Amino acid sequence: MASEPQAQDGDGRPAPPDPAYPVEEIAAAWQRERPGTPVSSIGIVTPIWRLAKLLGDDRRRVLNRAGVDIATLDLLSVLRRSGPPYTLSTRELSRRSMVTAGAISQRVARAEREGLVTRRPGEGRPRSVLVELTPTGHDVVESTVDQVLGREAELLQALSAEQQEQLTGLLRILLLDVQHRLGDDRITQVGEG
Repeated sequence: MASEPQAQDGDGRPAPPDPAYPVEEIAAAWQRERPGTPVSSIGIVTPIWRLAKLLGDDRRRVLNRAGVDIATLDLLSVLRRSGPPYTLSTRELSRRSMVTAGAISQRVARAEREGLVTRRPGEGRPRSVLVELTPTGHDVVESTVDQVLGREAELLQALSAEQQEQLTGLLRILLLDVQHRLGDDRITQVGEG
């Protein structure tokens, strides 16, 4: 594994490890305590976990201020992205949300109680249910999605557009390969599963 250039202090000496970013310290400690232990993943997995936690917590704060929970926004967003008439079957909602049918059923029931969606029997298939975004649900997703995506764009400003594109491609490769290796293509919120 190629090492990163070591940061130096004003006198040209190696700078002490940054306590906010302990990745190198963790890897070095494992190498010291258990020589030969593979540590190359630490520099990737540890920051991904920390970022997932930070980004997830920040998204929850943004949504809390907007009065919407993550699962409801996901449901409303899937319906909104489907285009007019903003109606999908529960089966299609489950597929596009990448959650179980039971989870979709709970999300739909909660959103229906809040007047954000309506549901009706589907045509042609027994037990098929269609879920439609209401005008209130449309307003909620319109006002919330810009807050969430705007905030997340702000949090990525340390990376240039080119770096963001490169990272997007690398994360796609990594995610697809890990899903394949684990035989698990579900996408859930961090800590759920």
